[in-house]
Amino acid sequence: MIEILKAIILGIVEGITEWLPISSTGHIILVDEFLKMNVSEQFMSMFTVVIQLGAILAVVVIYWNKIFPFRKKEGKILVNKNKIIMWIKIVIACLPAALIIPFDDKFEELFHKPIPIALALIIVGVLFILVENRNTEKTAKINSINDITYKAAIIIGVFQMIAGIFPGVSRSGATILGGISIGLSRTIAAEFTFFLAIPVMFGASFIKLLKFGFAFTGFEITLLLVASLVSFIVSIATIKFLISYVKKHDFKIFGWYRIALGILVILYFTVLQ
Repeated sequence: MIEILKAIILGIVEGITEWLPISSTGHIILVDEFLKMNVSEQFMSMFTVVIQLGAILAVVVIYWNKIFPFRKKEGKILVNKNKIIMWIKIVIACLPAALIIPFDDKFEELFHKPIPIALALIIVGVLFILVENRNTEKTAKINSINDITYKAAIIIGVFQMIAGIFPGVSRSGATILGGISIGLSRTIAAEFTFFLAIPVMFGASFIKLLKFGFAFTGFEITLLLVASLVSFIVSIATIKFLISYVKKHDFKIFGWYRIALGILVILYFTVLQ
């Protein structure tokens, strides 16, 4: 029961931090420091990625009508051209991150450590504040998913690639920052980030499962299912909160939070230990 409780807590952390631009990796490291699960290091590495599937299913459920391009009418299958084009842009935005997949283990070995993650938290937090200050007097140029250009999709994809190299940058944080820095409204930047996460997280989870293998014990399957279910439920609430929040506020609060968390991580792992 203790291990299941830990899985629930990690599912809550994943469901909140995957969508808010505050780095799920940074939070998972802190939580794991105090609530170490009684599992192998290999399982834990896979677990923290695969429970993202619950978070992704929340996006699919909430935005089904916006992302599914087919519908049936009078016995015919109709195709929404704009949604097909949107998915083409999403695929294009995924290409930069696909380039670094072969080096994933090396990047994890180099940068998946408390201090590099803390620095990434702080740097991106500062960038959020700077970009939002610059945008104070500016009006967003792109206020619809359909208005995102192929060039904009590639730029956002490069930001996502950077997040894939440096844990702590935050995939959602990087893509939202990239989006608003090139003129996307906060709401559209957040929504495109949600949609972009669908192929990215499914792909990352599949790769992790292949590396780990499928020889799960019943206990390990239970931990995965519990954490994924909790992540799904919490993600629904988090996504709805974020979209509601950014309609009236900017992202600076998340920048300050990242800076504070980064400082906390540095203090804990250099001074308190």
